[in-house]
Amino acid sequence: MSDEKQGVLRTPEFRAAFAWIARPQKALEDGKKDKYAITMLFPKGADLSALKAAAAKVRDDKWGPDPKRWPKGLKSPFKDQGDKSDYEGFEAGCTFITATSIQKPGVVGPKPGPDGKPLPIENEAVYSGCYCRATVNAFWYDKGVNKGVSFGLNNLQFLREGDPLGGGRAKAENDFDAVDTGEDPFAKDDDLPASDSVGAKPAAAARSEWD
Repeated sequence: MSDEKQGVLRTPEFRAAFAWIARPQKALEDGKKDKYAITMLFPKGADLSALKAAAAKVRDDKWGPDPKRWPKGLKSPFKDQGDKSDYEGFEAGCTFITATSIQKPGVVGPKPGPDGKPLPIENEAVYSGCYCRATVNAFWYDKGVNKGVSFGLNNLQFLREGDPLGGGRAKAENDFDAVDTGEDPFAKDDDLPASDSVGAKPAAAARSEWD
């Protein structure tokens, strides 16, 4: 399959984050539609030249090739992962893009069927932390002061498993400061003085819960 067909591009391999593939993410504003979405974390050195060329063409078709004539604050779909380095899996110096769709994307796995094409799998197979490829298309948006280029999500190919990411939570170590309690929190009962362990109440069970 060509990497470009009728405006549809196939991405390099990426790690999935903020994956809304089994069901759409609810719109935050009244009147807007719920959307399926995925954030694509590309490794350093990933070849994004075809994606950047497609985004640039859409941008220039809408606003022209002269940057001096572009609207102020024109948004690029290519972001530095360092902007979200508080989140697990994001690495400064690497690129991420987010693609969305109001239609449910199709998902295939890596294994071929009898016809040699990848077999379809359940959308639930795609989760934050796994590795995928996607087909996308670039488009422009122009809504008041909100102007830029983004990518629409078409379909996904699940490639391999990965360590699950934290579902949009920031890293725990970035939420808190270290606290010196004067005690070793990892000390075993056998390490504690007898006077500290005799008659002590059992510990409460952990709660479950552009360029």
